This record gives sequence, structure tokens and C-alpha cells, in this order.
Amino acid sequence: MIKCIASDMDGTLLTGSGSISEGNKQAIQLAQAKGIEFIVATGRSYQEAQYALKQVGIVCPVISVNGAVVVGNDGKMITSQQLSKEDATAIAAILANDDIYFEVYTNDGTYTNNLEKAISVMVDVFTSANHHISKEQVEAFAKGRISEGFVHSVENFEEIFKDESKEVYKLLAFSSKLEKLKEARSALAAFTNIAVSSSGDGNLEITSVQAQKGIALQKFVSSKGISLIETMAIGDNDNDLSMLKLVGKAVAMGNAPAHIKAQAHYVTETNELDGVAKAIQAVLES
Repeated sequence: MIKCIASDMDGTLLTGSGSISEGNKQAIQLAQAKGIEFIVATGRSYQEAQYALKQVGIVCPVISVNGAVVVGNDGKMITSQQLSKEDATAIAAILANDDIYFEVYTNDGTYTNNLEKAISVMVDVFTSANHHISKEQVEAFAKGRISEGFVHSVENFEEIFKDESKEVYKLLAFSSKLEKLKEARSALAAFTNIAVSSSGDGNLEITSVQAQKGIALQKFVSSKGISLIETMAIGDNDNDLSMLKLVGKAVAMGNAPAHIKAQAHYVTETNELDGVAKAIQAVLES
């Protein structure tokens, strides 16, 4: 019997426009009403995850920044796993040397050193990887991240890395030039204390090796007296693998690449066709 459901956000719970459908909302709330724990597990910051959840009135714990931060229903941080400042500085140097745009996720929000590039790079990456999403949609989303205060501007990332009050959780790199990302990933293989994953074509997500969705989910269910066998995880990309490989019921989205589907026990519909809701309904009916 499934007692906990963990869902990724982008490409999974969210449609291409970044919203949670009515079908997904109703299925989640029905599961919660039946006593099943529902938790989001996302690469997004907690603030960005909450923004999407609040739009439809969903209240749940959140594993954010790929497992670097876990926040409870009450909005209070349960655990955090940060990158060392030394590793963050060295990683930033590698990305900058390869002319790869990146953002830095911290306990004080997400930072960019180039607001214009934050928009243009995201448009290039998302429209090349998702042909059904228009340039205007992506541009509106990218500008919204800034106007809503999710992304802050800093002149130099050294300010972040030298600030003792800042905890660095993740570096998120974007490029439409996949060969550059491949080269950067190869260079990052020399680091033993980090995890490198991806939430889609055109990005790299770099965190502490302890900041992975699977590790965070394992700790969460254990704190609730729930086993991983009694847990279902739903995802669509590489940064979901750490949890898909651990749970009793692993569900891949219909829009997931083949190697993700190969790790799943079940493949549901796409994120545009309420795939999360259909997976939840299947559990409730079993």
C-alpha cells in the first residue's frame, strides 16, 4: 500500500506553461484526504516551488534545490545540505571559463550576475528543447522569475562565496550548446563532494553529493514512519533518478526520455495530459 507520493515539478507536475492543472490538483488533494503524504521534490528553489503550489491551494512539504533543502508544511526548514564555498568557487570558475551562463542558489534566494542573459539564455535553451512552447511563453516565465523576486542580481559571485551568512545550495548552468555542457560535466567529474544532474536538455544542476532527491526523500519518509517500499515517486529526468531507483513504485512521465522510462515500474501520461493525476488515481484504485 502506498503511503507517500513524491512528485517532481517541471515536466511532471507542471504543464509547459508552468502551472498545475485542475486534474492534478484534485488528485493530490484526494490522496491527502485519504491520509497519503504528498511531497514535491524539485530542482526549483523553495520560493519558486511554493509560488506554483499556492496558485492552486496545495499545501505540502517540499524537497527543493534537488534535495539541498527540505521544508515542512509550516514553511520551516527541516534540513539543508550546502556546497562548500571552495567547491562552489572552483565550479563557478570552470563554468565561467567555458562561457556557460549559471545561477547560484542560496539560503537568501537565487542570484545571477547578468539579468539580460538570465532571460535570453533561458529562452534559447527552453525553446530549442521544447518546440511546443513559444518564445513568448518562455520569455514571460523568465521575466516573471525576476519581477517576482525569485532571482536577484549581483555584480560578482565572489560576493556570495565570501559572505559567511550565505549558504550555497546549487549552481544551475544553462547552455543551448550541449557540447559545452558535456565538456563542463567532464571537468566536474574530478570533484568528489558534488552531484551533477540535469532536469532537461540544456542544463546542469550541481549540488553537494548529499543533496539529491533520493537521499532527501529517504530521510523524509523515515521521519514519518513510512518505508521506501510504501512510497511512489514520479519524475521525468535525470535529477529524478536518485528517487526513482529507491522507491517501491517508480513512475516515469510519458514525456520522459527512454532511459528514465527504463528505470520505472510504470509510465503514465505526459505532463500536458495530467500524468501525475493518472498515476495517483491508479494508486487510489489499487
